[in-house]
Amino acid sequence: MIPLIEEEIVGGGYITQGLLYDFIGIAESTPGPIAINMATFIGTNQHGVLGALAATIGVALPSFIIILLIATLGSKFLNSRIVNEAFKGLKPAVIGLILAVSFGLMVRGILPDIQFSKLIFAFSNFNYKNLIILGVVFIFVFARKKTSPVQIILISAILGMAVYLVF
Repeated sequence: MIPLIEEEIVGGGYITQGLLYDFIGIAESTPGPIAINMATFIGTNQHGVLGALAATIGVALPSFIIILLIATLGSKFLNSRIVNEAFKGLKPAVIGLILAVSFGLMVRGILPDIQFSKLIFAFSNFNYKNLIILGVVFIFVFARKKTSPVQIILISAILGMAVYLVF
């Protein structure tokens, strides 16, 4: 979802890339699907409450209609060999997209002025604070066998507050 949102919203000139990444951080830390949270935040940013309502309905309604159609077709659709093979093909694509977005977010956190499309690395705004937080979180996650996403978010938030208050 994030590359699609970035292409449409930033590419369309609705918000800046920095604001998008701020919204991603907020949307990931609030309950609910990221697409709906992002639509609500961006709609509010552009046109207030009515913009939030319109954007949220615009994102949720197509999925609702598709799920409703799948539910009415029932088990015939889900037990189809073609559908099962399509899901097998989607798994590696989804993993690749998740890794690409994760890498992009990490790099943008450390090098905020990077332009992937032009492969321009501007080291003048190197953000060592985010690199410190990212490193400590990675060490914590790999040192423990089981770390829940909630623990990672809380540790990241506490580290972020500590690092940005101290430095």
